[in-house]
Amino acid sequence: MHYDTALIPGILVQRYKRFLADVTLDSDETITVHCPNPGAMLGLKTPGSRVWLHDSGNPKRKHRHSLELVEADGTLVGINTGRPNGLIEEAIRAGTIPSLAGYDDLRREVKYGKNSRIDILLSGEGKPDAYVEIKNVHLRRADGPAPGAAEFPDSVTSRGAKHLVELSDMVAEGHRAVMVYCVQRADCDRFMTAPDIDPAYDAALRQALKAGVEIEVWACTIAETGIVVTNPLPVDPALSADKP
Repeated sequence: MHYDTALIPGILVQRYKRFLADVTLDSDETITVHCPNPGAMLGLKTPGSRVWLHDSGNPKRKHRHSLELVEADGTLVGINTGRPNGLIEEAIRAGTIPSLAGYDDLRREVKYGKNSRIDILLSGEGKPDAYVEIKNVHLRRADGPAPGAAEFPDSVTSRGAKHLVELSDMVAEGHRAVMVYCVQRADCDRFMTAPDIDPAYDAALRQALKAGVEIEVWACTIAETGIVVTNPLPVDPALSADKP
């Protein structure tokens, strides 16, 4: 995925009200921008951080620019939660993710479950349909309970736990269900849930895995010009182990 226009660098002044941030541009002008991320953004909202903005080109938007990248721990991190679905679709179509290759049809935002929409539905002759749910991952805590791991979630997500239950229901109906975590940073060595942040989600994922839901974790290479899904990350063995 290449940005349709060059990103604009700046310095983060503050992120507030979940969807807003103030950024000082290199020209010394300070503007308010849209922050396309409803999560806590732990470690990614420190005032003074180097950031990059996307210009929508739409002068009618209240906040024309959106926060896209943050430099943290010496690496670029993608914080836009609207990007992963397109990134994973692009990777599937390119054959990057072997377990999701070979399907004839790919559809986005298909209704399923109890008033929900699946991010991607794959179908093909002679294959069970594959229901693919995608989550954005950008949390990494060097001093956390899983140092160096990409962790999800970074805030409580009852909606995320609900999706896992619905994926389990699809498995029970004879379909494939695949939980894909798109890690928008390149400095992680494995994937783990964050039970200290959301124990209910951790329990829900463990239960979903027992029910037959598959898990895929893919990291991205990120540059100021674009983002591409590049390599799988292993799942921490502690995730699949039963809690004592």
